[in-house]
Amino acid sequence: MNFTGPATPLSDANILAEAARLGCDPAAIGAVCDIESAGSGFLPDTRPKLLFEAHVFGKLTRHCWDDAHPNISAPSWDRALYGPPGAHQYDRLEEALALDEAAALEAASWGLFQILGSNFAVCGFASVQDYVAAMCRSEADHLAAFGEFCRHGGLDRCLRAQDWTRFALAYNGPSESDNGYDEKLAAAYLARLAGIEQ
Repeated sequence: MNFTGPATPLSDANILAEAARLGCDPAAIGAVCDIESAGSGFLPDTRPKLLFEAHVFGKLTRHCWDDAHPNISAPSWDRALYGPPGAHQYDRLEEALALDEAAALEAASWGLFQILGSNFAVCGFASVQDYVAAMCRSEADHLAAFGEFCRHGGLDRCLRAQDWTRFALAYNGPSESDNGYDEKLAAAYLARLAGIEQ
């Protein structure tokens, strides 16, 4: 599959418009961008940033590839399986695509906001392929998907209240409290308010 695209960057106008739809401070959206993807949704080669989740691929394929492909299919989350960020994640994705295309696309988190492909319907897409095509187009598409994801899951309330602890728990799961994800979001939010992008 070809994952390169226009890689159109996000504009301030995009953030302001989505913040108005969510009823939150634009800095709250910016904070999530800064922490999830260091403020950029694309690699230098114009492919969207992604992180391939071996435990998700294992679950989606009923663990039938765990033994033969242990680096990309696992019974549980294991940080050691990630390897380096960037292009290496596409090597992992390509290995999974050869086994099960839909499950592979659903097992990767994509773009500025690193939302799993398995959430394609929640983000407003008819298929994971449509979701990934949008992730390849522009950061504005990443933002629109994030907005839908937040509205569907009640995360818009967390953004409005700057309740980073609840946001972290709902967005990335209970383990994120151990990683200080909520504290990182809070710091990024304050930096955005001060006009400093992380």
